[in-house]
Amino acid sequence: MREILQRLASATGRRFDSGTLASIPLKAVGVIVASAMLLPLVYLGVRASEAGSGAVDILASYSTLEVFANSVVLTLVVTALSAVIAVIAALLTVKTDLPAKRFWTVILAMPLAIPSFVGSFAIIATLAPRGSLLQNLLAPLGVESLPSIYGWPGAVLALTLFTYPYVFLTTRAALQGMDPAIEEVSGSLGHGARSTLRRVTLPHLSPSIAAGSLLVAFYTLSDFGTPALMQFDSFTRVIFVEYELAFNRHTAAILSLLLISLVFVILYLEHRARGREHYSAAGPGSRRPPLIMKLGRWKWPSLIFCGVIGSMSIFIPLGTMLYWYLQGLVAGTAFPDLGLVTLNTVYVAVMATLLIVSLALPVALLTVRFPGKTANVIEKLSYIGFAMPGIAVALALVSFGANYLPMLYQTLGMLIFAYVVLFISLSIGIIRSNLLQLDPRVEEVARSL
Repeated sequence: MREILQRLASATGRRFDSGTLASIPLKAVGVIVASAMLLPLVYLGVRASEAGSGAVDILASYSTLEVFANSVVLTLVVTALSAVIAVIAALLTVKTDLPAKRFWTVILAMPLAIPSFVGSFAIIATLAPRGSLLQNLLAPLGVESLPSIYGWPGAVLALTLFTYPYVFLTTRAALQGMDPAIEEVSGSLGHGARSTLRRVTLPHLSPSIAAGSLLVAFYTLSDFGTPALMQFDSFTRVIFVEYELAFNRHTAAILSLLLISLVFVILYLEHRARGREHYSAAGPGSRRPPLIMKLGRWKWPSLIFCGVIGSMSIFIPLGTMLYWYLQGLVAGTAFPDLGLVTLNTVYVAVMATLLIVSLALPVALLTVRFPGKTANVIEKLSYIGFAMPGIAVALALVSFGANYLPMLYQTLGMLIFAYVVLFISLSIGIIRSNLLQLDPRVEEVARSL
């Protein structure tokens, strides 16, 4: 190791230490990830430039400003509601004596397995003003129509129910890794449970809550299925209409770039709010189980809370889909053989997951252990894909493959690469929140051995 450092120093005229040397391969992986994120961005820039001076008219139009305002407000509301639900759920499943905690942990995390457009369709089938399951049940009581769920109410409800697990998982992981001694010290100084929660626990969880909330915000900005079904004009719905129905790729590209500009603003605000957070344990107590609080009279309200969230996000969508499936069987509908489709889906998911985690781990290590301008830029670029409309990413990769890499055009490798662009930020956020709690001295001791 010393010889390598000396050679590098003599060749470049710079001084290298072991930390600098260790960051080199991490930066190399980070550059690869950043390059993958920039590919769709370059494509959108080229398409938008073809609009010429008309780009200004598009950006200044009333419809664009209206869509911009709708998307911003929707993102703020969904992110805030998701954070509240997720933090409460994480605290209940980790820090309290909630009955059947393992069951509720699984149920509260399962909405991630339901595509938002499927969940939105189930909500519409259950709660729509006319012809829904609930309206049919209430019809004998004289209820001819329910309040409309389309527009703002449906979009907020659906996106909140199917995105809060992003915050739930990151927050729960942080709670499990939190050193109980921190709260014990707070208690010894005279702070009660509420004061400790407000002054110690929640500030300790803030990086994880911020990481999950960032993902919720970007998912809300990039989701197409829910706004389309709920008839809500957001960026993604308008972009899809411009791409697929109006065949106006210039306008769609300009709107996509405006969306990405909003993403950069959110990333900047998150970076300023984050500061130089560092929450690793100060001693070996981090592996002890967390302190358990007695719910007492709050046990039943807590169970009702978990039951309502679980029912709305899991049981109602699954029950609705099962109901329509049985209706199809009764009607004699011929269902296709899904065996091969399921096998292909699982195979692609496994391959994409392995690649995503392999790339996300070095990037997370770089941002936490070797912070700096390079690491900051790489981390921020990694979030672009998750916030970018899927159709824009797909068109960018198809165009790139057809023109420059025909051997990858319409291949499984290109599909997996698209998943990496779209979802690597999820893995980076979770890994990063856990690394913040790991004492760097543990890694230093490992290197010394």
